[in-house]
This record gives sequence, C-alpha cells and structure tokens, in this order.
Amino acid sequence: MTTTAESRNGSSSDAALLERIRKLFAKSRSTANTHEAELFARKAAELAAHHRVDPERLMSAERHDELTIRRIELGRGAYMRARLSLLIAVADNHDARVVFQATPTGTVGLVAGFESDLDVVEVMYLSLHQQAAAQMAAIRRPTGAATQRYRRSFLFGFASRVGDLLGEARRNAESAMPGVSDDQPIGGVALVLRERGDRVTEHAEQSFGRVRAARPPAAAQAQAWSDGSEAANRVDIGRTRLAGRAELGR
Repeated sequence: MTTTAESRNGSSSDAALLERIRKLFAKSRSTANTHEAELFARKAAELAAHHRVDPERLMSAERHDELTIRRIELGRGAYMRARLSLLIAVADNHDARVVFQATPTGTVGLVAGFESDLDVVEVMYLSLHQQAAAQMAAIRRPTGAATQRYRRSFLFGFASRVGDLLGEARRNAESAMPGVSDDQPIGGVALVLRERGDRVTEHAEQSFGRVRAARPPAAAQAQAWSDGSEAANRVDIGRTRLAGRAELGR
C-alpha cells in the first residue's frame, strides 16, 4: 500500500526533475553562446531520456504513478496535422499513446500514459513546437498559399526527424543503464518498461474506445520536408539552439 509520504516524495522528485528540464531548455534558448546552448540542450535531453529508464524512479513509479489522459491543444488550420505528428513523435518515445479529437474550439490531442511521463511529453512538445514555429515564421514564399504549404511540409519533416533523434536518445539511455541491485537487475528494468508500455496500451484502449482512423494528410513538399528535417538536427535536444522568435498563431 502506498503511504502519503511515499507518494509525496515520489511526486516531488518528478517535479524537481521536470523543473530542471524546463530550466535547461530555457537556458539553451536564451544564451548567446552556441557552445553553452548545446551543453544545456544536451543535458536536458539526457535528463529526459534517463528519467524514463532510471531504476529507482521506476520502482517508485510502480507504487504511486497514475495512468491518466492529458489534453494538449493543437489548434486548427493547415498546421494542425503537422503539430499532431510532432506530438506523436515525442509521445511514442515516452511510452504514451495519442489520438486526436475535433472540438468547436479546435483540435485536441489526447495523450494516454503515466502521469510522470506525460509531464515530460508536454514540456518537450511545447518547447520543440516553439522552436519549429520560430523557424517557420522566417519562411516566406511568393504567395501566402505557397508559404503555408511550405511551412506545413517543413513541420512534418521537422517532426519526423525529431522522432528519429528522440528514439536514438532513448536507445542510448537504455544501453547505458548501469548495473543495479540484485532484486532489480537490468533485465528486470527492461521487463518493467515493457509492462508499463502494455499497461499504457490497455489504458488507452479502455479510455478511447473505438478509434476511427483519420484520412491521410495531404502530400508534403520534398524540399520543405528536407529543410524541416535539417532544422530538427539543430533543436534543443542535444544540438545547437535556435534563435527565439514569436510562435506562429493558430
């Protein structure tokens, strides 16, 4: 049985780590020194990846972490499906499941997972989207429609590459797991991760019920996709920072 003290200590530990990730993202975006920015960014990426596989955190999470659904606003308009693609890229690498729902005020991403994982997913998605939007704001084409099409494809390419980079960080964290106590060997950690993933899938199926597949998005422009993918190589998950600019409106 989980005691109040255990639950409080576990929650405060997760909150402290999340705050460190937020601060590192902020420092990486704000410093003018490229080397410093990359160091801050790399540390944020390492914290996010190792947070997921840390044996002590997993053992604590088994006692008090809760399965839940997080609502993340995706807005409306031409960029909505690309934002969804970015959200899925982040969520997939943190054992979370995503569906989306149209509402009168815009589309909402519904993300199923353990609460501590969803905190990381939300922070990383918002930060990465802000960085992509800063790049997109600088893109201009001969017409408004051409600009919109290019930006949309750019964001799809960005999201695809982010998924690759986060997957790489995840695999590196898992392969670098240190030896732990006899009652929780590395094989045991891997088993816990698989079991958590299975529980998330079951929770998502029960919570979402019947899910209807959406129509495939319109084809992306190859050059814009490539440019977006290249931009993702410079985002704040272990690469150099992007200059801060105003986020695009919905």
